[in-house]
Amino acid sequence: MGRHARRVAFAAIGRDLAHLSDEAVVALVARGEDSALGELYDRFGRLAYGLALRVLRDPTLAEDAVQDAFVDVWRSARRFMPERAKASTWILTFVHRRAVDVVRREQRRRTEPVEQPVPPGEAADEEVWLRLQRERVQEALRALPDQQREALELAYYGGFTQSELADRLGQPLGTIKSRMFSGLATLRDLLRDEEPIGEAWSPGPSTS
Repeated sequence: MGRHARRVAFAAIGRDLAHLSDEAVVALVARGEDSALGELYDRFGRLAYGLALRVLRDPTLAEDAVQDAFVDVWRSARRFMPERAKASTWILTFVHRRAVDVVRREQRRRTEPVEQPVPPGEAADEEVWLRLQRERVQEALRALPDQQREALELAYYGGFTQSELADRLGQPLGTIKSRMFSGLATLRDLLRDEEPIGEAWSPGPSTS
């Protein structure tokens, strides 16, 4: 399928999803539909960012909180019960929770004592540990579907923003965001029993 045909196909998908209720789109996310997660981001991404920014007062931290929240949405969609809450309320609850988590994390960082110089032997041990962490992340990346791995590797190694990736790959921005969200969720699952992935790997900037 050529680039133009792909654009037409994804535009058609977007039009179909645009007619669905928020709750119906969440149901599609629960079935693993990447385009549905992109649709939710298009509907609530700006509102989610505004909420996170009000809590954090830092654009970069707010973007991180929103990205983590939509990973949570992807992973928790099967447990969403529309009879208990609107989809918008459910999504923004994740955003607020993630923003509060970031506030607490930053507070802990500010109260931690200044680190003392690391002796040469310990510095070498830390270098080995970091190398092993990078190898673990690279191995986990190889386990991802090709499209998800491509988006994450270009963002991390190439430093591309999501908007730049959309132009480079000839895909709608919502599709790129969905691939990155679902890829990150899978990486977190693969490394769940080890050190938090955020300490070893970050996908880089998320906006243009």
